[in-house]
Amino acid sequence: MTDSESPDSDGGSAARSDASAIGERAAPEDSRAAVVISEFYRVESRQMASGQTRIDQTTNWAVTVMAAFLTVVFSQPNLAAYILLIGILAMCGFLLFEVRRYRAYDASRSRVRLMEQNFFADVFAPRTDPGTEWRKHLAVDLRTPTLKMSFREALSRRLRRVYGPLMSVLGLAWLLRITMFTPQTRWIDAAVISSVPGEVVVVAVALFYAGAATVAYWPTRREARKDFHDTEVGKWEKP
Repeated sequence: MTDSESPDSDGGSAARSDASAIGERAAPEDSRAAVVISEFYRVESRQMASGQTRIDQTTNWAVTVMAAFLTVVFSQPNLAAYILLIGILAMCGFLLFEVRRYRAYDASRSRVRLMEQNFFADVFAPRTDPGTEWRKHLAVDLRTPTLKMSFREALSRRLRRVYGPLMSVLGLAWLLRITMFTPQTRWIDAAVISSVPGEVVVVAVALFYAGAATVAYWPTRREARKDFHDTEVGKWEKP
């Protein structure tokens, strides 16, 4: 029996074949591209986390400013109620600032999710035809970076999740301040701002909140990339 016909040779060939198959499944891209993609994913994930931190900082400042307005107004009975309306305008400023940060964060998150769905998922469960179209999309986005989420969608999301509740607290505080905390004055007179009648102020505030609710809950086409596709709680599949 020759060496080429020996059982050991057949076993070695089979082992090498199995190793190659495992390698192909574990590395669907060539090794150099896999290293570059993994490194880019690490950098982009760090940038995404940094963007989330900046958003949280803006939110924390907004909460702090809101608490300061409430403390000052309710600790000093002589202060006018419209100070709380200034607080609402301050929340609008924080909202616009955070919308810009949120859109930048979403751009990084979209790239991260693109790699997770098309590269890392195939490492664990290779598809029959993984394709390379996603790499072309990523290359185009790197050459000409664009925001993935519209200003309106970002504004709607931040209003629903953060700034709507903050503004609602300030609005309710303003109503309490002009009604329950001014027993010697009619509530409509307590709403007066300088020479602006109280009726006009109340109508303006009501229109502001109606507009904010419309922006927050008016149906729009979703442009952001989803992180979770199901609303139900998922379970790990048992091997």
